Amino acid sequence: MGQRITAWVKKELILVLSFLCAAVSCLFVPPSKAYLAYIDWSVLGLLFCLMAVVAGLSASGLFNRMAQVLLSGQKSIRLMCMSLVLLPFFTSMFITNDVALITFVPFAILILSLCEARQTIPYVVVLQTIAANTGSMVLPFGNPQNLFLYASYSFSFWDFFKTVFPFGVCSLLLLMAGVFVIKNQPVSVSVGTSPEPLKKRSLFLFLVLFVLCLLCVLRLFRTDVLVGIMVLCLLIFSRQTFKQIDYSLLVTFIFFFIFSGNMGQIPAVRDLLSSMLSANPMLTAAAASQIISNVPAAVLLSGFTQNGAALLVGTNIGGLGTPIASLASLISFKLYLKSESPNAKRFTGLFFALNVLFLAVMILLSFVIHAI
Repeated sequence: MGQRITAWVKKELILVLSFLCAAVSCLFVPPSKAYLAYIDWSVLGLLFCLMAVVAGLSASGLFNRMAQVLLSGQKSIRLMCMSLVLLPFFTSMFITNDVALITFVPFAILILSLCEARQTIPYVVVLQTIAANTGSMVLPFGNPQNLFLYASYSFSFWDFFKTVFPFGVCSLLLLMAGVFVIKNQPVSVSVGTSPEPLKKRSLFLFLVLFVLCLLCVLRLFRTDVLVGIMVLCLLIFSRQTFKQIDYSLLVTFIFFFIFSGNMGQIPAVRDLLSSMLSANPMLTAAAASQIISNVPAAVLLSGFTQNGAALLVGTNIGGLGTPIASLASLISFKLYLKSESPNAKRFTGLFFALNVLFLAVMILLSFVIHAI
């Protein structure tokens, strides 16, 4: 029993920490009906729907088919690695960074193993992790903190996009440069003699639901109506999708909503955070992300600043750096360490070196943009 509990705590460490944060904050602000006002139910509903859609599209075979088309045939190792890195960069904009990594990191490990390029696996997986974290910043539904900040600060789509687009472009150029470091040689890749057929009915259903999610993000459709439609469709057509939704992430959000709400009621904390954010909200958000990860940093700090753009940039580039800066990075760690003959020391060294490099460049870019 003890081992099972320990294993569960390790697996759901962020959930446990969020619960402890919420519980401790309750000692300073006693529980009351006011807690319900802390929680952004619209964000939770939309996040639930997006996770359901991504799970449904994945089960339909769409992502596997995309990867097979892009990677099959005669290629150079450099071109193949470029495809493996750019896949999570662009898909994370639509399916979130963690789902992109869950989908494409195992695929990269498999492909590179098949073509006897195991030595490149740690480097490529680290680049994939950075690609997913930076690619996901470009659109409101790319990651949970974007979704939260987009709703909390009532960004227009254009204002949101122009704020983060330069950082996305910079990251893309750095990633492409990083791939060119890999020694080039010809390889032949086969990802299966015949790809699995697409489940067309399921694909059509979840594409329609995805369009409704986009309309909600653009505030052209009501979130509560979307949640009702989503639950009804899943009950009728795809009950197994309920099992694929990350409910622990939803509960984590609730705990952090309570924690950040309570912190906002404590005068000393409110004054400290307000002072730090008034000095430099972007750096404060990036630094906080290194310690508590960017999603809870966005939720916590949003109550202390009206500068949503700086908070948006800070929490997104703050996903680079330490392994806990972005929850998605932990996914890559777990997937790589489960692969055959992993080199944990090399992977960790590459992770820190490349993440610190990207973070430094992004911070420099933010100063340049601010100075213009």
